[in-house]
Amino acid sequence: MAPMDSDGIEVRVEGDGAEAVVMIHGWPDTLRLWDSTVQALKPHWRCVRFTLPGFDLSRRDRAYSLDELVQTVHRIVTRCCPGQRVTLLVHDWGCLFGYQFALRHPELVSRIVGVDIGDAGSKAHQAELGVKAKLMVLAYQLWLATAWRIGGALGDRMARRMAAAMRCPAEPQSIGAQMGYPYAVQWFGVKGGFGAVQPFEPAVPMLYLYGQRKPFMFHSQAWIEALARRPGSRVVGLRTGHWVMLNQPQEFNAEVARWLAETAAAIDR
Repeated sequence: MAPMDSDGIEVRVEGDGAEAVVMIHGWPDTLRLWDSTVQALKPHWRCVRFTLPGFDLSRRDRAYSLDELVQTVHRIVTRCCPGQRVTLLVHDWGCLFGYQFALRHPELVSRIVGVDIGDAGSKAHQAELGVKAKLMVLAYQLWLATAWRIGGALGDRMARRMAAAMRCPAEPQSIGAQMGYPYAVQWFGVKGGFGAVQPFEPAVPMLYLYGQRKPFMFHSQAWIEALARRPGSRVVGLRTGHWVMLNQPQEFNAEVARWLAETAAAIDR
């Protein structure tokens, strides 16, 4: 299917399935993050993906607020999947934006596949992070927020240096400082900050996949244990880093496809 356009954002819709899986990436990625997942899912599901506003390096862009990003997801979902509930497949910052979309528009979401970000930042999660982990989080996020603030060639070099340090699989030339605006929103209060974030507890079946080989987790143990007890939900840890879908694509895609098939009969379309 030819790409669609939603207010200047290219939206790719691939596959002929009845149900749509809307994919939202995070830092420092684009819609290309989901290439192998789309190939695996499109025989049975309609895959909808796009590059987040501000993450397209072909245009020098600005920062976006949480409200603006949730509204972007809403426009894409309602235009590409009119009258339907969708499954969200989200990673990194895409988790924050997707989870908030699901909380604000529950009538549009049937299931959620969250990747590597659970209740990050909650009281339970903060209590489990040690001092070293908290300092690591502070260091990389402030570095990227500062890179965004500086911008230009220096900011780009800073962003790429951090991506290399974090073993990000994205090609260096595809990474730019402007992608770091969510960190500036969080730490510098740009666009009003993320003060309106609601604590996330899924109201629909959820598959949560996370990488086990990281210095620290982006979820609390209590959160994943509670999620695993929910009917139709599942928690899967894979021996990967943060980019689970790229570190172990076959295992990741198989887990997602299996869960989607198993829970298809239970969802109310």
